Amino acid sequence: MAARKRSAAAAALGAGHPTTAQGSPTRCKRSRTNNIRSTAEYEEETCLGDGGFGCVLRARHRATGKIVAIKYLNWADGSAEAPDPAELLREAGFLEACGGNPYVVGFEGVVRDPDNGAYGLVMEHVAAPTLQKLLWDGRRGPPLPESTVRAVMWKLFAGAKKMHDRHVVHRDIKPANILVGQGGELVKICDFGLAISLSELPPYTQAGTAFYLAPEMLLGKEDYDALVDTWSLGCVMAEMLTGKTLFLGDDDDDDDTNNEIIQLWSIFRLLGTPDERTWPEFTSLPHTAKALRLLPPGHKQNKLRDLFPREKLSDEGFQVLQGLLTCNPDKRLTAAAALKHRWFADPRPAAVAAAAKVGGLSFPVKKAPRSSSSRRPCHRRIYSKFRSPCGTQHNKCN
Repeated sequence: MAARKRSAAAAALGAGHPTTAQGSPTRCKRSRTNNIRSTAEYEEETCLGDGGFGCVLRARHRATGKIVAIKYLNWADGSAEAPDPAELLREAGFLEACGGNPYVVGFEGVVRDPDNGAYGLVMEHVAAPTLQKLLWDGRRGPPLPESTVRAVMWKLFAGAKKMHDRHVVHRDIKPANILVGQGGELVKICDFGLAISLSELPPYTQAGTAFYLAPEMLLGKEDYDALVDTWSLGCVMAEMLTGKTLFLGDDDDDDDTNNEIIQLWSIFRLLGTPDERTWPEFTSLPHTAKALRLLPPGHKQNKLRDLFPREKLSDEGFQVLQGLLTCNPDKRLTAAAALKHRWFADPRPAAVAAAAKVGGLSFPVKKAPRSSSSRRPCHRRIYSKFRSPCGTQHNKCN
């Protein structure tokens, strides 16, 4: 799905969309993104992760000893010029806009290498694995109990609400971008590389990981809103309950149209194909006519409850899941509404105690590509300063 390439999204969002000073994460008063420090203040220790975007290093602040994570973008193959910092600075703005949110990775500032001009994004170091890794590592164990899922989802909804209150839409919420540690006490959303601000005017581009994309985005709606994130949260909730990616389309085909149709088919065969009654805007969206021509007929029934029977998910929990996985965004649960649902009426201590089991219970998960060609496995060298901790190829620095 070429429209979801990271570079294309960054270009579309970084230019041509006017922003307002109020509510825009890129124009914060006394912004730390404008106070750029030197990389010499930090000692890099090891690589925490890498991919097509670049790499994230663990580093120690020389003066205070504080451990942080620093994200660097890839250099273009054979280029002697540092990567354009616009995308990195944009992500820094979103993290800064979410400052004080306990369920979003913290922002520490921006650094620049005085030798080669490269910029780095300094973030809170979170000593915790991703939810994707936890699910994979415990794939042979029993399913996560509903109480555990409820405890983690409460934190995710709380984080998303605060994020959305500040007009930030993540657009790539998935298990790989959620850190979970301390027996479920610590839950943080990370990687704002594809985020947008609703302070910017539409049209908005299609962006994110195919398996977690909301149907309105797949159908070409250009004025979507924060409800694309709550759809993704519904996919995450389902994955915790079953250990499987719920809408597992095929993102390996070079034909973007085929990918989108397969992904929509994965959604509609479980939730039912929308119509003008269930989603009045459905037939007027840009890609609906083509989708209806290519999709198999039928499949009007919603079969979600068949996949999540009462022994797996209570009536209250299913109401939340169904409210999130609603094709019509006008009827979809917001993060704020989800937090008020009676599913969370049980005493919080009991839910938190149940979350202590999260580290030992999980399932297999097929690794989902961020999007077609958006984050390909990276075999490019990062500049020489970081070859020592990372090795000669990114995939050797785990």
